[in-house]
Amino acid sequence: MSDPYASRPALHEQALDGFGTVRVLALDAARDAETVHGWVSEERAAFWGMRGLTREQVADVYAHLAGLSTHHAYLVTRDEAPVALLQTYEPEADRVGECYPVEPGDIGIHLLLAPAGPAGARPGWTAALATALMGYVLLGLDRTRIVVDPDVRNEKAVARFLRQGFTAGPAVVLPEIDLPEVYLPEKKAQLAFLHRETVGRLLG
Repeated sequence: MSDPYASRPALHEQALDGFGTVRVLALDAARDAETVHGWVSEERAAFWGMRGLTREQVADVYAHLAGLSTHHAYLVTRDEAPVALLQTYEPEADRVGECYPVEPGDIGIHLLLAPAGPAGARPGWTAALATALMGYVLLGLDRTRIVVDPDVRNEKAVARFLRQGFTAGPAVVLPEIDLPEVYLPEKKAQLAFLHRETVGRLLG
């Protein structure tokens, strides 16, 4: 059976020694809905805010995002197996932009990792994948700083970003937003920032 991902054009492709080949694909709202729905429906993804949605509703959410010029969604594969959902956004066009002084060159991200399989359980696996993706966002998209806004209660995500070189910023309250199929309530978020020069040092 042919690989459903191999034939899709990659926006970014990077071979990492001892890890595999990471490819960043534009998310196809209809084609990838089954995969993404499985991830966002899990209890561990509660902070993603999409638990309880049907497969069709998930497809509608990402079809809506695909129509925006300020928000983008990507499916990330490793050796042609899907391993993460990456979203980028312009902070000034997002609720986070109301809560900190946005600087030129800023870009926001959300990152949802797939359930860890045997490979994902290996030490350093998540760090290697995240470093490749941060490199793509900052170097490939030519930005100077990444901002993330995990829920302060999501201690695992906050700790992961800090291990990856992010610097903690203030805890802020993000206002509620109402999107097609998704209502995101007011959220207390821990802002954290990653500068381009930090990623440059990590990539060596």
